[in-house]
Amino acid sequence: MADEETGEAKPKKKSGAMMTIVGVAVLTLLGAGGGWAVGSILAPNVKSAEQAEKPADPKAAGGEKKEGETGLPHISTEANNVVQLEPITSNLAYPSENWVRLEVALLFNGPPDVKVAEDIHQDIMAYIRTVSLQQIEGPRGFQYLRDDIQERVDLRSQGRVSKVMFRTFVVE
Repeated sequence: MADEETGEAKPKKKSGAMMTIVGVAVLTLLGAGGGWAVGSILAPNVKSAEQAEKPADPKAAGGEKKEGETGLPHISTEANNVVQLEPITSNLAYPSENWVRLEVALLFNGPPDVKVAEDIHQDIMAYIRTVSLQQIEGPRGFQYLRDDIQERVDLRSQGRVSKVMFRTFVVE
């Protein structure tokens, strides 16, 4: 109160809102600059990885392309020991009005054996017909289904198939 009486004016303090706005603006500029710097460092690596994935000759990528065909070549070739089985479409054991479509590829340890692949295809189809919807519900159910199919494939192939790869799995 003594200052008011003397008539001396104190300099005004800067408001807290103004300091907050300045602080946010500075941090935004620092973040944008850091993002630009990291992006410029990583961008050449991404471009070189994309160029490495593209083969110069589509015939060298794993097979000849047919006229009008676009996209990647099929993964199942004798060169990489992968056999893609025909799609399996079957109804479930319960409820019987639900259907399953399953596409599977087999990775052989050595050269692919067509007879073993056909036996495995029929075995998987027979197994799918015994499964109920409650058994394959959710991520854990799907994992159990994968494990069961892998076990059946191991028994049927006697160790000649190292991996079962699920291409599609649809329940309707």
